[in-house]
Amino acid sequence: MATAAKAHLMFEWEGKNKNGQKQSGFTTAPNQELVKAKLRRQGIIPTKIRKKRKEFGGKGKITPSDIALFARQLTTMMGAGVPMVQSFEIVANGVSNKAMRDMINGIKAEVEGGSNLTNALRKYPEQFDELFCSLTEAGEQSGTLESLLNEIATYKEKSESLKKKIKKAMFYPVAVLVIAFIVTAILLVFVVPQFESLFEGMGGKLPAFTQMIVNASEFMQAWWFVLFGGTGATVWIFIQAKKRSKAFSELLDRLVLKAPVFGDIVVKAATARFSRTLATMSKAGVPLVEAMDSVAGVAGNSVYEKAIYKMRDEAATGQRLTVSIESSGLFSNMVVQMVSIGEEAGSIDDMLGKVADYYDEEVDNAVDSMTSLMEPMIMSFLGVVIGGLVVGMYLPIFKMGDAF
Repeated sequence: MATAAKAHLMFEWEGKNKNGQKQSGFTTAPNQELVKAKLRRQGIIPTKIRKKRKEFGGKGKITPSDIALFARQLTTMMGAGVPMVQSFEIVANGVSNKAMRDMINGIKAEVEGGSNLTNALRKYPEQFDELFCSLTEAGEQSGTLESLLNEIATYKEKSESLKKKIKKAMFYPVAVLVIAFIVTAILLVFVVPQFESLFEGMGGKLPAFTQMIVNASEFMQAWWFVLFGGTGATVWIFIQAKKRSKAFSELLDRLVLKAPVFGDIVVKAATARFSRTLATMSKAGVPLVEAMDSVAGVAGNSVYEKAIYKMRDEAATGQRLTVSIESSGLFSNMVVQMVSIGEEAGSIDDMLGKVADYYDEEVDNAVDSMTSLMEPMIMSFLGVVIGGLVVGMYLPIFKMGDAF
């Protein structure tokens, strides 16, 4: 175990090459002496070597968008004829995210030490999934790494674009409802009590609607910590149940697919992910049965994930993909027809790519339509809630005016 730990130490070095030019970088070795020996073999005289505090595999805030950008930058560098190690160095120097920069330097050090790119990437499983590594491995074995890295970059960019659309669809209504809840709580805790003291000085019986608001205000003042704590606990329990209970997570996934408006967006997004991933894997020459594992992993919904694993098993027995897709009942007739044409013509990757592009656009349009539809509904809701509180507070004053 001790030896394995030493093998993962990263060293930062500075030195001069044969021409006297200053150079710096990162490399891995069990100790500083081996770092010096490695640098001398590369024609570099080291002047400073220091161990990085963080070992390989250290967690950092690296987002999928960072990985998509890294894939695109690496593709661009290789397309320009820049050697791989130098490409890593250039990309790392242009990254502001320290965790991302350390990871790129770690990959560079592995490649410098003789490892291939696939094995270097597999040291970071949280950032580079099996799909990314499988395509990279296929590119290295077939000598088409640049082409496949371009496919990966395009795939990652489109996948992230799709995720942002889904988040946009979810964020807007949730954000407005949270703001409405906070504004209502502020009115009940701080504003209504001011009116309540005024009403006490007026005497008489309050209108039923006003009395209801006053009662709600008194409850909020007395039990606000229970209300907020209960809401927070409910959200936490919900999130934990979704993470830990497979049955609960699957139930939610089934309910989401049947939800009005939003369910249609989820179906289109799952179809786009399925088509895009399978098209990319197919274009890389990955066998269908093997590709289906990666496709299922990015489905984003357990209902689709189960269906894809079933397709994989059916494909292993020789059944056509078109038949499996049609029998799943989860895909539209258009998807079935396009896959059928692709299988007949031997161009299934092109057909699936067109399906993915179509459903990407459909998701975009559906999100815009849903936002446009929800805006007046949300504004009406806010008007009723906030306006109702204001009117309820002024009702006794209006009645006083009518008495005179």
